Amino acid sequence: MLLSVDFPSWLKPEIIPNLPFRWYGLMYVFAFATAFLLYRRQIRERRFPMTEDQLSALFCWGVLGLLLGARLFSTIVYETGDSYRREPWLVFWPFRDGRFTGLMGMSYHGGAIGGLVGVILFCRVKHFNFREIGDMYAASVPLGYTFGRLGNFINAELYGRVTTGPLGMVFPSARFLPADESWVQDTAQKTGAVISDGFVNLPRHPSQLYEMFFEGIVLWALIWFFRNRKPFKGFLMGLYFLGYGFFRFFIEYFREPDPGLGYRIEFIKSTVSPAFAHPPLSFSTGQILCWGMMVFGIVWIIITARLPDREPIRVYNDEDGQENIKSSADRASERNQRRKLRKKLR
Repeated sequence: MLLSVDFPSWLKPEIIPNLPFRWYGLMYVFAFATAFLLYRRQIRERRFPMTEDQLSALFCWGVLGLLLGARLFSTIVYETGDSYRREPWLVFWPFRDGRFTGLMGMSYHGGAIGGLVGVILFCRVKHFNFREIGDMYAASVPLGYTFGRLGNFINAELYGRVTTGPLGMVFPSARFLPADESWVQDTAQKTGAVISDGFVNLPRHPSQLYEMFFEGIVLWALIWFFRNRKPFKGFLMGLYFLGYGFFRFFIEYFREPDPGLGYRIEFIKSTVSPAFAHPPLSFSTGQILCWGMMVFGIVWIIITARLPDREPIRVYNDEDGQENIKSSADRASERNQRRKLRKKLR
């Protein structure tokens, strides 16, 4: 009995065949637009003293830092060859062999570091409070991140390990496995996969969709819920780094390690193929970086909880820019009063 589904044959990386416009690039546009709109909503909710020009400049700094960091980190950390060392201009050169390929390879962790640096520089130059700006960013970014992982899925890349579960999917670009290994034969028999010429393409975890759901939708919903309930300024930034690192760390167990990199840390050596199982005491590059994110998030929360000027919510006055600090109880009371008024009017 077949326990998996095939990757949709109609889903292609190119938006229009034979033209250099890909869904992955368009997903970045959707991601930035989603984060921008969510950020602008928070500014309007709180009457935050930031003009549209300043908001656009903030996102330009953040996006530029994100793209630079994501690309540099990808070529430094994940590139196993020496092509970029020998020809460093190729890092930002979107053509290969006379064809437009775009920037193939972007690292999330590098993007997070680069985006963070960009926002810090903007706040220093424009004299904004970084913790306040960062919290609004943290409540905006995760939902946009869902489009990035959707782009990975459309590209049929970053798929997970082999699985016999009902969520398995056969990706056409996945590495065909030799059928002379016993676990490959057993998996092929269980899933109904066809062995051809001694090799077989087995079902994989659609780990891109796992990440899209947990690191994007679930994390965003959690932070968005706390955006007006946070205990102190800077809390949402720490929650973002801690939450993303936590979700990604465990989802990495469903992903096959990056080719050529394998496990960076192995406390107990295993002879099991990384395509089949991820030993609990072996850690990939992504897991190590996520561990660092979780540590950073916890340390950031501890530090910002003790910093001065840590009032959690500030609703600014439109007329003179003076701050009007409201507690969660005050806001709940105002909402109840508005509901009662609407009932009376009806």
